[in-house]
Amino acid sequence: MAAPADVPPQPQNRRNDRPIIGILAQEIKKPNPHGNSYIAASYVKSLESAGARVVPVMVNQPEEDYRQLFHSINGMFLPGGAANLMTSGYAKAANIFYRLALEANDQGDYFPIWGTCLGFQQLLVITSGQNLLCRTNSTGISLPLEFRPDAKHSKLFKDFPPELMTSLASENITANYHKWSMSVENFNKNEELRKFYKILTTNMDGNTEYISTMEAYNYPVYATQWHPEKSAFEWRRSYYPHTPSAIKTAFYMADFLVNEAKKNFHSFATKEEEEKHLIYNHIPIFTDLSKCFLQKYFFTTVKQ
Repeated sequence: MAAPADVPPQPQNRRNDRPIIGILAQEIKKPNPHGNSYIAASYVKSLESAGARVVPVMVNQPEEDYRQLFHSINGMFLPGGAANLMTSGYAKAANIFYRLALEANDQGDYFPIWGTCLGFQQLLVITSGQNLLCRTNSTGISLPLEFRPDAKHSKLFKDFPPELMTSLASENITANYHKWSMSVENFNKNEELRKFYKILTTNMDGNTEYISTMEAYNYPVYATQWHPEKSAFEWRRSYYPHTPSAIKTAFYMADFLVNEAKKNFHSFATKEEEEKHLIYNHIPIFTDLSKCFLQKYFFTTVKQ
């Protein structure tokens, strides 16, 4: 992949108070009258609640389109869901944005990436170049976090209120909905992962200790295996926590990412181009009662 054009160092002591964050869509496996890809509305609401706007990033588009979009948005969000981590359109697009972000950051162009659940797993696969995940009994449960000793000094958690950190460590307020996890054992066996990511929190499924929160040492790359957004915006599962601490956690996580995006100064060429890409052009649809997402944005895209 060719490197992006050189970019000047970003302005010091300034921030972009109109951040736009891209959220990656993913394919729908079964035929759906509404479209062939989607984004759960809870991810959009979460970022909007912290002061960002959202652009949907469609799957299966040309790399040049992704490059142009990368230079127009201020951060990238890889959401949860279900997709093949090696061959899907989700995986291919995530890989491109990941490489562009690392190249840009190396040139002084600050660009954050966040992964939740599937996005967490996707980042691990991209960084290591292989799928090292293992099966765990971690579907449909809320848990406290097991903090590593230096987590409170991490980029992600250092500004969290002490009482919220206490709640996160002692209350069942992080929603888990995943069958696959990165065990601490497998992580420690891989040099690329050890060098790139700092483990911030772990959890146990009774047998396996798996990583639940991580951040990169030298890049603005962050990820949670659990779902911060569900506490505030999803209601279909009894184990989604809606306590005050859970709601505050959802906000602080979103606020952190949005503030990271405010350090980026990419922009669309024109206001008209910006408005054409915003998710406001799409209407979320209330899903049937069997689905875990209350609302989804659907898109019809042509594979290119």
